[in-house]
Amino acid sequence: MPRWPYAGRVTSTQPASRVPIGATGLVLGGLLCQEVGASFAVLLFPTVGALGMVTLRLVFSAIVLLLICRPRLRGYSRSDWLTVAAFGLVLAGMNALFYEALARLPLGPAVTIEVLGPLLLSVIVSRRASSWLWAVLAFIGVALLSRGGLEALDPIGVLFAAGAGALWAGYILMSARTGARFPKLDGLAIAMSIGALVTLPLGLGTAGSTLFSPTILLLGLAVAVLSSAIPYALELLALRRLAASTFSILMSLAPAMAAIVGALVLGQGLTLVSGLAILLVVVASAGAVRSASVHARKQAGLAEPVA
Repeated sequence: MPRWPYAGRVTSTQPASRVPIGATGLVLGGLLCQEVGASFAVLLFPTVGALGMVTLRLVFSAIVLLLICRPRLRGYSRSDWLTVAAFGLVLAGMNALFYEALARLPLGPAVTIEVLGPLLLSVIVSRRASSWLWAVLAFIGVALLSRGGLEALDPIGVLFAAGAGALWAGYILMSARTGARFPKLDGLAIAMSIGALVTLPLGLGTAGSTLFSPTILLLGLAVAVLSSAIPYALELLALRRLAASTFSILMSLAPAMAAIVGALVLGQGLTLVSGLAILLVVVASAGAVRSASVHARKQAGLAEPVA
């Protein structure tokens, strides 16, 4: 699950043939923090529920962003506000559906199914028939999940994860539109605040006064920092030294990282078949990103970098 919009915010001119090892470590460290944060959220589900956890994460993330960005609220058109409001609703829905999926599915499969959203978006944007082969490979991987010792996958959880993936694709699109209308991270700070306000009544209705327990608040802050603040900071550092295509391919490792963290932190073991299924989705996601990158470079009349 994404923390912040990163698509299109690449300032590096680093050739794809020269990938800094340190920058790669930053991306992988961000992914690790993200999945550890998700696993901590799962541990809180019995106490506050999925919606309560979503509320805690969005509220704390919004507070952090507002303190850092201090966004300007004047001078925007009605269309600007409608755009950022839509972004906030998509962000809230994506997080809510993902956490509802995590309440019913192991971490690895949930992230694997969710990543189909941006993968399909990448395939569609590339406008190449050959790119659909990557989508087919990804769906084969997901189909294998039901036969890899995870036959008890909750169908409702699968639907929640698929819905989160669809909204993730919408999140990427709305992120770009919001970023074009609001400077720096102002749009994200406003959208995150809108998402927090939308989920707050749901979280209170689910968890009640438990949501205000000092221990729960502290753990909620930890989840927000691990899932959002730290990964975002690491990605910003990495993006200064990595090509956009390289960064996106590294982000495709999210399902594998989720499976590893789920096994180590939550004791969610994987069979050989389900491990292969996740690997297929990782390969398909990386392939789709690579294909879209090559197509974009050809459209721009640029030479393809040596991998």
